[in-house]
Amino acid sequence: MNAGAEDARTTVVVITHNRRAELLRTLARLRELPERPSVIVTDNGSTDGTAAAVRSAFPGFTLLEPGRNLGAVGRNLAVRRVRTPYVAFCDDDTWWEPGSLRRAADLLDERPRLAGVTARIVVEPGGTEDPVVKELRESPLTGPDSLPGPTLGSFLAAATVLRTDAFRAAGGFHPGLWLGGEEELLATDLLRQGWWLSYVEELTVHHQASVLRDSTARRILGIRNTLWFTWLRRPLVPALRRTAHLMATVPRDAASVRAFAYAAAGLPWVLRQRSPVPPEIERRLAALQRARRSSTARRYVG
Repeated sequence: MNAGAEDARTTVVVITHNRRAELLRTLARLRELPERPSVIVTDNGSTDGTAAAVRSAFPGFTLLEPGRNLGAVGRNLAVRRVRTPYVAFCDDDTWWEPGSLRRAADLLDERPRLAGVTARIVVEPGGTEDPVVKELRESPLTGPDSLPGPTLGSFLAAATVLRTDAFRAAGGFHPGLWLGGEEELLATDLLRQGWWLSYVEELTVHHQASVLRDSTARRILGIRNTLWFTWLRRPLVPALRRTAHLMATVPRDAASVRAFAYAAAGLPWVLRQRSPVPPEIERRLAALQRARRSSTARRYVG
């Protein structure tokens, strides 16, 4: 296929909340892609004029307005409208390198049990590699030789193209987690259903971190959701060990106390929905957990 030609196999889904200027920059980049993908934007209840700006500047894109902040579930809402075999997720401060969506679709076309491919992340404006890339590149997991790169146990939503049918079959992003590390639960459920995930070096996503993010709030959600994922899917002994490890290693401050309090408050629904993974999947999760202990990209700071 011509590298400069349009490609109708992938739809890009973007969620946003009160980041109008950054979103408009991202959408302009997406409109310039040679693949000319369909783009669906879920505006999660912005109050800064985001929706009006998108309607005015990008009339060819689909805009969804749920009227409140759905977090990651805003992606589920968008995927209901997707009619292409693949969906590329994108945050309002990330954008895909020209040609990467086409190459991702090629790789997925060739491998029917591959659920998703995660791209290399380049941090802008400096053009440096995101620290998480080293973790992806050095994944301890093994998989079929047919995979296009290292086998992954999770993915990064802002840098991943997923098979639309696999996303739907696994239930999409869990509404209980809202936002913050929400990919881990979906990835585990994909693995349970026999799908594979892979990192692909030749795919690229650019990330220029929003200046509007609240790092402390994100840390609280990250710890809370890590605990909830652990209690939802890990067997009892690994779950207890993981909980104890987090208690011993997170910063000893008010934010961590709040995160554990929020996690404890959710125990009733978490225990009702608890469904531990089988031993084969638990072995993969345990290997990932061991590898992440030395990762500089997995520190609960902020």
